[in-house]
Amino acid sequence: MSVAKAQISQAEAALRLSEINLRFTEIVSPVNGTVVSRNVDVGQTVAASFQTPTLFNIAQDLTKMQIDSSVAEADIGRIMMGQSVEFTVDAYPEVTFKGRVSEIRNAPIVVQNVVTYNVVVKVDNRELKLKPGMTANVSVIVAEKKGILKIQNAALRFRPSDARTKVTSKDKGSGVWIIENEQPKRINVTTGISNGSYTELITGEIKEGQELIVESMTKSTHQSFGHPGPRMF
Repeated sequence: MSVAKAQISQAEAALRLSEINLRFTEIVSPVNGTVVSRNVDVGQTVAASFQTPTLFNIAQDLTKMQIDSSVAEADIGRIMMGQSVEFTVDAYPEVTFKGRVSEIRNAPIVVQNVVTYNVVVKVDNRELKLKPGMTANVSVIVAEKKGILKIQNAALRFRPSDARTKVTSKDKGSGVWIIENEQPKRINVTTGISNGSYTELITGEIKEGQELIVESMTKSTHQSFGHPGPRMF
């Protein structure tokens, strides 16, 4: 009788052990969300040695996304928390999306001696247009002004090629050229912020709508062997 009871207890212990092992086979997602990718197939053996294998990639909330952007070390000093960000993606080239800087990570990323820093941008994706893995072209707005005069950067870069046009020592610094009495005349200016195409005009005798020289086109002829050469513009 005692032997039979011992066998019952032994069978119950084996049953509990089997139930525990069965529970270990149930893999439960740590979060609720959308499955982005599945890295295993049905019936595939999953072996974990030192690292837990990735079975599924799950996005917890696709309506809130982030951009991991790379900012060069020359520009990272102007990036601050909360700055506005505009970006585009190749899927919607005509749409400009907006976001805000949420993290500025200190770990440098060095690729071929080029140092960049990871800046995380939080984005609202309520329309679900943005998808994981998209490439974003990011512009961080570090300064913004309204109601100002702006000059094309091409006008600031222009230098006359005519040797008769003199540039004195007092003309050092930023300046633009205008046509006055059919001759180019330089006007010194003080500039402010720039977006790469236009630059803010702070001081200078320039009025809104005034024409500035951005390039020159010279015409010359060259004769060789008694025949007129090609016109060069």
